[in-house]
Amino acid sequence: MTATHRPLAPGVRLDDSWQLIPRCEWHISPLGRSYFVNHNTRTTSWKKPRPERPAGSLMPECIIKRGSTWMNRNLACLGTSGDILSVSDDAICQWTRVEKPVGKPFDSDDESVDRIAVSPDGLMVVGACGDGRVRLWNIKEGSLVGQPWEGNNDQVLCLDWSPNGAEVAGGSQDGTIRRWNTGTGRQIGPLIKGSDDWIWTIKYSPQGDKFASGGDDSIIRVWSKGGKLLIEIKGHDSGVTSLCWSKDGKYIFSASLDQTIRKWQSIDGKELVVIRGHTNGVISLCLSPDGSHLVSASNDCSVRIWDLETNQQVGDPLWHDDQVNVVAMSSDGQYFASSISGPDAKIYVWGLEAALERARGLGDDIACKPKLKARAAPARDVR
Repeated sequence: MTATHRPLAPGVRLDDSWQLIPRCEWHISPLGRSYFVNHNTRTTSWKKPRPERPAGSLMPECIIKRGSTWMNRNLACLGTSGDILSVSDDAICQWTRVEKPVGKPFDSDDESVDRIAVSPDGLMVVGACGDGRVRLWNIKEGSLVGQPWEGNNDQVLCLDWSPNGAEVAGGSQDGTIRRWNTGTGRQIGPLIKGSDDWIWTIKYSPQGDKFASGGDDSIIRVWSKGGKLLIEIKGHDSGVTSLCWSKDGKYIFSASLDQTIRKWQSIDGKELVVIRGHTNGVISLCLSPDGSHLVSASNDCSVRIWDLETNQQVGDPLWHDDQVNVVAMSSDGQYFASSISGPDAKIYVWGLEAALERARGLGDDIACKPKLKARAAPARDVR
């Protein structure tokens, strides 16, 4: 069965609507099989409903299908080459922008890889393995470099390189933050207790003098390079999933499961702008190299582009076939990549200028969507 207008036998409704497009329900039949009720089309189906892409919607330049049944939450664009790194079937894989694999999946000593982060010079990639260890690879060779870095108490959920490439910071399920010397793999300084909950995102400032973290407790924390807590920023109503800094380090942008993107002053945590428009949790952010546009990925199956001068959405959403796990920008700002996981895993490659040109062609001259208003937020206390 693909779809029917007759309901199936009564089953158990799952409270997982955040994983579906609006007005859809997920049920388990008495025989234990999942089925979905789509009130938009008044149909019932074994297959998870996909969003309806409006006629004439912008299509990606390329869709990479590896044939895998799962792609993880991480992507990275490699410099200006157009190549993309992904975590696919628990391994690091490299692709060209025209869907061709580059070599074989990276050697990982039979360990699964969950998270990756590429060095500022684009030569190395660090990855968090399923056994909790962090390892380093040479991208050109696809080979491991040295031994696993000094251990972690729990699974590492996020990684980021300092701008000078000398250290990497990682946040874990146990709420701790570690920093490593990338030359030796040794831990720098004492373990940092960053939270009582999972830490989903960590990001160095462009100047390298600070880093910020966020996670399930909805709090953004800004740390000195040495690991001293500088400020706690409270304002999101649900978990913080992604962070990025403005080029000058004055502002922090955050994404949250509360469906918002927020802009904060990094010096004192003052909330400046709340951007609304996504209809489900926002999972990933990236900033264009010139700092003019922010790109966001969401569980609402879309990627959206925001003009940071007006804080408004540029053009229409870029629709995907499922929830979007991550978005990553090339260093020259020419393109960005996004990915979906699951049985129909894909990587989408988009031209940034093509998306902006299309918006201008549709009369979006000031890059705004009147119905998606961003409000200037009142100042909040920093705790």
